[in-house]
Amino acid sequence: MRASEYAALDGLGIAELIASGQTTAAEALTAAQRRSAEVNPKVNAIVVPMEAEAAERVREPLAGPFAGVPFLIKDLGQEYAGRPSSGGSRSLAALPAERHSTVVQRWLDAGLVIFGKTNTPEFGAKGVTEPDLFGPARNPFDLGRTPGGSSGGSAAAVAAGIVPVAGASDGGGSIRIPAACCGLFGLKPGRGLVPYGPTYGEPLQGTATNGVVSRTVRDTAAMLDLLAGPDDTSPYRSVVPGTPFLGEVGRDPGRLRIGFHTATAVNPDPHPSAVRAVEEAAALLAELGHDVEPVASPVDDAALARDFLTSWFVYVAWQVEGARRRGATDADFELDTLLMAALGRTTSGVELCDSIERRHAYVQDLAAFHQCYDVLLTPTIARPPVEVGSLGMTPGERAGARLLLGTRTTGLLPHLGVVDRMVQQNLGWVPYTQLANITGRPAASVPLHWTAEGLPLGVQFVAPPGGEALLLRLAAQLEEARPWAGRHPGL
Repeated sequence: MRASEYAALDGLGIAELIASGQTTAAEALTAAQRRSAEVNPKVNAIVVPMEAEAAERVREPLAGPFAGVPFLIKDLGQEYAGRPSSGGSRSLAALPAERHSTVVQRWLDAGLVIFGKTNTPEFGAKGVTEPDLFGPARNPFDLGRTPGGSSGGSAAAVAAGIVPVAGASDGGGSIRIPAACCGLFGLKPGRGLVPYGPTYGEPLQGTATNGVVSRTVRDTAAMLDLLAGPDDTSPYRSVVPGTPFLGEVGRDPGRLRIGFHTATAVNPDPHPSAVRAVEEAAALLAELGHDVEPVASPVDDAALARDFLTSWFVYVAWQVEGARRRGATDADFELDTLLMAALGRTTSGVELCDSIERRHAYVQDLAAFHQCYDVLLTPTIARPPVEVGSLGMTPGERAGARLLLGTRTTGLLPHLGVVDRMVQQNLGWVPYTQLANITGRPAASVPLHWTAEGLPLGVQFVAPPGGEALLLRLAAQLEEARPWAGRHPGL
């Protein structure tokens, strides 16, 4: 398989060539490995090569809709039996998984050839991918900038042409943020549609889910057909549509009512490129026959951001304690992870319950919005992809954090405005994506805009429960009107 041919195809396209005998799984894997050898040293997307597993795999008879297609899984929550799932942390880097996760088994059952695991921030806790363990992943469109997080390695690999589609997950925007940063399509399924088993039930109190990032809408739709539906360990039986998601691609979405906004309380003045991205998307939607109008944010997004981080910090504290029970020490964690865990430990049970129970208010507010509008349109990110290292703690902040941790005075953190600063630092450039996680709604980032500097900046659509099919129909309509799959970085 020629490199140019491989680069031009999506996952289903490669599978079609293999099925017709025009190429083989081994040839497709070789093409992916050659591209990886060429660009991975630049983007640092693949951090755990799995060459032996892939070589054995392509010698097997493969069947399924993606039979023989090279694939990468995220090094977080996508366990491969016998391989550690580090979550970007030294504390877990030597702990092999006992069994495949449900999504990994479903990918294998679909015939995919997994040949590596992708970079992620420690415990997936950031919107950038810069773990101390593996070093930063870099954006193929500008190596000085982030590919986003926490599925940044997967997005960098797809954008760089190593694979056409890759495993990803989303607990606060971790599919959509990297998709927006790297010019890809990223769909976060609604709560419970894709299982997280068998090791986990509902991580982050049900806000997290698995999925993919891809160059084409049809690849994501076909992947959702594979992944949707409960397994034996799921906490409840999710409703799966009776018709395939792939069949939604190309269907007319109808005339939709779409409300859009750009400003939030967390970031009332987003970058002009983010505003322009939404304005251009709104104009295109109107050209396509949809009814589009500006709206206010449907929820109290300042309160939602604080509630999101409250739950997140407690979850990080739980992860750190779990790793410590397996023998990890403070030296095995990044400083800001220890700081987040300390903030989590200062949260009382009542405060955590308050933050979780307030989710119903956000659900009610978003439900009221969807009574008037089919989808909500926002930027996916509030500014172009940030520079690598720009969101790290300053030397003074690091010294202060070490002092508080060393003197066991982290109980002072809530009184020092640390949470408010972390809201601004960590969510100020990505204030839009947490809403869909907190409310359990499906949401998608569509790569419709590139800045004057050539950087991708996606727009987000949020649908009501069960709206995955609607999002796929709408995204496919936009993909046909403004094709993006042919835009490749100059690596």
